[in-house]
Amino acid sequence: MEKEEFERRSRVLLELLNDKAYVPMKAKEIAILLDIPKSQRGELTEVLDALVAEGKAGISKKGKYGKPEAFSVNGIFSGHPKGFGFVTVEGMEQDVFIPEDKTGAALHGDRVQIVVESESRDKRRAEGAVIRVLEHANKEVVGYYQKNKSFGFVIPDNQKIAKDIFIPQGCDMGAVTGHKVVVLIKDFGGNGRKPEGVVKEILGHVSDPGTDILSIVRAYGLPEAFPEEVMEQIEGIGDCVEVPGEWHPIGNVSAGGEALSRQSCDPCYGLDDLPAPSEWTGDLAGRLDLRVLQTVTIDGEDAKDLDDAVTIGRNSRGNVILGVHIADVSHYVREGSPLDKEAVRRGTSVYLVDRVIPMLPHKLSNGICSLNAGTDRLALSCIMEVEEDGTVADHRICESVIHVDRRMTYTAVNAILTEENGETAAEYKEFVPMFLAMKELADRLRAKRRKRGAIDFDFPESKILLDPQGKPLEIKPYERNAATRIIEDFMLLANETVAEDYYWQSVPFLYRTHDNPDPEKIKQLGIFINNFGYFIRMQQGEIHPKELQKLLDKIEGTPEEALLSRLTLRSMKQAKYTTLCSGHFGLATQYYTHFTSPIRRYPDLQIHRIIKEGLRGGLGERRTAHYERLLPQIAVQSSALERRADEAERETDKLKKCEYMSRYIGQEFDGVISGVTNWGFYVELPNTVEGLVRLSELHDDYYLFDEQRYELTGEMTKKTYKLGQPVRVQVAGTDRLLRTVDFILARQWAREDRDEEE
Repeated sequence: MEKEEFERRSRVLLELLNDKAYVPMKAKEIAILLDIPKSQRGELTEVLDALVAEGKAGISKKGKYGKPEAFSVNGIFSGHPKGFGFVTVEGMEQDVFIPEDKTGAALHGDRVQIVVESESRDKRRAEGAVIRVLEHANKEVVGYYQKNKSFGFVIPDNQKIAKDIFIPQGCDMGAVTGHKVVVLIKDFGGNGRKPEGVVKEILGHVSDPGTDILSIVRAYGLPEAFPEEVMEQIEGIGDCVEVPGEWHPIGNVSAGGEALSRQSCDPCYGLDDLPAPSEWTGDLAGRLDLRVLQTVTIDGEDAKDLDDAVTIGRNSRGNVILGVHIADVSHYVREGSPLDKEAVRRGTSVYLVDRVIPMLPHKLSNGICSLNAGTDRLALSCIMEVEEDGTVADHRICESVIHVDRRMTYTAVNAILTEENGETAAEYKEFVPMFLAMKELADRLRAKRRKRGAIDFDFPESKILLDPQGKPLEIKPYERNAATRIIEDFMLLANETVAEDYYWQSVPFLYRTHDNPDPEKIKQLGIFINNFGYFIRMQQGEIHPKELQKLLDKIEGTPEEALLSRLTLRSMKQAKYTTLCSGHFGLATQYYTHFTSPIRRYPDLQIHRIIKEGLRGGLGERRTAHYERLLPQIAVQSSALERRADEAERETDKLKKCEYMSRYIGQEFDGVISGVTNWGFYVELPNTVEGLVRLSELHDDYYLFDEQRYELTGEMTKKTYKLGQPVRVQVAGTDRLLRTVDFILARQWAREDRDEEE
């Protein structure tokens, strides 16, 4: 068909489709209407399909053609570095695949309108085309600037934004090649045109100290300096808690008559023996004076915002009395104040490699709200009576004043508990009985959780040490120990206890929920693990978390542990904040919330307010209605901001690991194969750095990928590379823009391995 004839027929068809009287028809019906002979109906279909491909027409599931709006759906576009993308549409089981030439002006994160051009068949996804961008998610983009003679362009840091941004002459603020810049997009392009923008800010040269992390901060839109009105508000907040009257730190006597000695971890007291509410007035009215209890914080060496402290004792029935005391941040951050509005906007503190972006200003987070040793502090306490089997027999939630005796570190407490360092035990000798009692209780609590089926993923985390210029000095695995588990166990128990209490009070509340996995994903996991000789039981399409914990126990210490643990985690849904108490699958509990970190998480701060209103007389109809309106929005926003923080933290870790390994190009390391794909295999080093050995670098044979077993097998030699296999690799290169590390097999190792094969 000639071009002119094609265009003429296109115009005729568009006039027909846009006619008000037109109703969607099949191609055959359109041919009859337009009196097109059978011999030309193939050409008619060709023109109609071209209009659909251009987004000028739409086609229904039954093959009827009409205006694109008649058959379009809306969703969120997720870009891919190779240019194509996927659109997540609510109500559709699978994402819709968008080929590179049909993404239009869409960039990663945009809300778009698409037409679905083909339905999903077998394992293939439905395919569609973007016809309109409804809302742009990327008005500003951070990236690497490259200068040409008369123009420039920016390569976005976010690899999911696969299009370079064109910078016209005179719109670059004087940026040169190598600068990291913030670009304001003026035109989003489309139909083969690149997006166009102007440089709004130069962050610094890519090699300047701190520019790399600052780029991530800006790319994720993380807030930095606090607004002026917030800083003005905190000026009126004091630096210490002023408590009237005197108290004696040693040998005070409780209301029950038993001595609460700060010298001993085993004072005999119960919930009824706690001091009666004080006769204090004003802001301290109704608070319990718990300063007599031997109290410690246990945190990492570099922690500055200490929001939880613990006490432990035993009552006359032999049950343990565990006190979890949480900083009373809500006393200083009042609802609706500038501080509160900024905390809502931030949602959470973000812990990057070289800095913390706090939810609250340092005067609060590291000062008056931090439970620093040797100071009186306001707290919200959850005091629990725990029976021998780990069951909470009784509890009390109250406003309190506490006094932390010692600021302990995980390292010191672990050394005491494992008897690794006698000098440490001697230094803290008056606290040793306390720590031993804590470990005994924590072991019981953990055993109880495991018995009910709670899942315990123990992926190695990394600790990255930097020099003053921000360059990585050392990367080492950060492993959990007896001390970290004590705090984890105690915080979990307090969160469960508070959640159950307020669920049964039937008041508006925020819960931390984790939905049951999608049955289809669990079914796929079951099929995959069968290849390794494992199985999981499902009943009526549902799985109990205990089954997944059994699987993790079985694979512990095996070569396939890393892969199967990650696949198990990916088969589960993401935890989130909700106003409905729908249970927490991973913890195998019906009741769970976040109560223990109000300095760094907004949901904790919000529920502290609800708890305190309840303690002070209950929620009336007006306040109940207020929280019912407010909490759903807080839940959604807090969940989204948490995901943003997690992604930013992961990206900074990848960046610094890449920078660290760039100093070792050409050097050899021992590692373990941690992943196998059809483009190569990943190797993880003991320091948690992971790099890729590309298939193209395996020169001794042609390797085939076994998708069922996640193995690469040489076609001629039958040599295999599989999960858990130890290998020796050489660092071949790094890419700081892509944040990747490339390995090749070490020559000596490869030679020895070939000799063994022969």
